[in-house]
Amino acid sequence: MERVYIGLGSNLADPVRQLRGALNALAELSDSRLSAVSSFYASDPLGPPDQPRYMNAVACLETTLEPLQLLDALQAIEQSQGRVRKDERWGPRTLDLDILLFGKRRIDEPRLQVPHYHMHARAFVLYPLAEIAAGLVLPDGRPLQALLEACPFEGLERLPGLAVTP
Repeated sequence: MERVYIGLGSNLADPVRQLRGALNALAELSDSRLSAVSSFYASDPLGPPDQPRYMNAVACLETTLEPLQLLDALQAIEQSQGRVRKDERWGPRTLDLDILLFGKRRIDEPRLQVPHYHMHARAFVLYPLAEIAAGLVLPDGRPLQALLEACPFEGLERLPGLAVTP
């Protein structure tokens, strides 16, 4: 099994309920086991400013699925929870599930880039990730701790006690 870290985000249709639903769906995913979930974090939106704050978390999934199989499964979960894909980047959404890291793999395919682009500069990804994988080293050799030191906690609010326990 490979250890995969998945970023979760929502700012529409009861974001806490959306993240909980996604975590429950991840726990039911075939050939996989949900092994850790961070606290939920509220964060300011990227992109258009006239949208609600986001609720974010990171989950650790151990899986035998191949990367594109997992991507298809994540997109099916998004769609089942009302996600409508639009051309607008960083707009409001019911659910966003991103593969952040897939073991030590580096993946560069038209549908999937891993490590997830820009994760190194996104506090709403790095701080929840550090909560469940403090000593993590990225595939390029950079320790997660170094990324945290370069990415301030500003704009985040940790909301403990809201996540689903695996």
